[in-house]
Amino acid sequence: MDINFLQNIEFDFPHILIGILGLTLLIQLYFILIVHGKLAFYKIKELKKTTNKLPVSVIICAHNEEDNLKSFLPAILRQNYPDFEVVVVNDDSSDDTNWILKEFCSRYSHLRVIDIKEHIRLKHNKKFALSIGIKGAKHNHMLLTDADCEPTSDQWLEHMMQPYQDTDKEIVLGYSPYFKKKGFLNKFIRFETTFTAMTYLGMALKKRAYMGVGRNLSYTKELFYRGKGFNAHMHIRSGDDDLFINHNANRRNTAICIHPEAHIYSLPQTSWKSYYKQKARHSTASTAYKKRYKITLGLQYVSALLFYLTFIAALIFIPYLWYMSVFAYFFRLLCQLCVYYPVFKKLSVEDLIWAFPFLDLFYYFFISINGILNRHKKQIAWS
Repeated sequence: MDINFLQNIEFDFPHILIGILGLTLLIQLYFILIVHGKLAFYKIKELKKTTNKLPVSVIICAHNEEDNLKSFLPAILRQNYPDFEVVVVNDDSSDDTNWILKEFCSRYSHLRVIDIKEHIRLKHNKKFALSIGIKGAKHNHMLLTDADCEPTSDQWLEHMMQPYQDTDKEIVLGYSPYFKKKGFLNKFIRFETTFTAMTYLGMALKKRAYMGVGRNLSYTKELFYRGKGFNAHMHIRSGDDDLFINHNANRRNTAICIHPEAHIYSLPQTSWKSYYKQKARHSTASTAYKKRYKITLGLQYVSALLFYLTFIAALIFIPYLWYMSVFAYFFRLLCQLCVYYPVFKKLSVEDLIWAFPFLDLFYYFFISINGILNRHKKQIAWS
């Protein structure tokens, strides 16, 4: 082998490393400035006075949720909206969910309960329960949430229904943060949820909606039937929210709603083990995204991971060019802080901005490892 050839490779190593750092920086700047920047400059819409308020069905699937229903269902039943129903699908609960719901039904005439019993030969998942709830809903416009979720105000329905005043809208993507608690796990869960929201909401504003979160998500029954429900991905236990949006959203039919009064707070996981399992389920669903979105999201995660790895490698192996690596890191960080601070304020997590540099680094390594280990695992839990 030619020794000069080997020497040239060794000589070019610093330039290759800096080149990778620069390329990944450019890709990252696209997502920071163009995708997330859309949300930074998005003007939150206030309520418009209108007499044409569309009736809506709120659908909740519950499996052994007696405590959560007692705590959070009243805030949904007491929404300040003229025409709505709440449909709770009691999916084979073995606790006192049934009795809790009966007691609520005696007080709220607009609450309806659909009971599902597990068939000895047929095991079903949340998609089946949700399909039953949608089929039983009276109204065309539906709003989905979970039993462990609580709206921030009694104007939640009003805000989430407002985008439908544009007659071409069939999907409204809401935002659902987690309750703030003590500890690093809670900070990380809230950060990961916010970062995910920045991406899917920013992409929706670019007319490339690819997912939503079922804790705060609305679409029409007409769209559900036209898109054949969950048939395309019924074999995947998770994805009742993101895969449905991935397959049915287009450039015209999707809007977002992130008004503070329309946020839905949810209970976070309290252990790393349970959180890891939750993210493993989400990783499985992402394998069924449309190809263009898998490529886009893959670019986002791989470029960020490579950026950090290349930055560290450059400091170790070519310390004499430290100023180039440090400039790249702090330039990216400055762009992030300028864009993310107004977004974090809109999404009610501005307290996380101070821990952002560490959370961002940890996020990409955690998500990458979780995705590699769990993308093709079978799920066995109701979700």
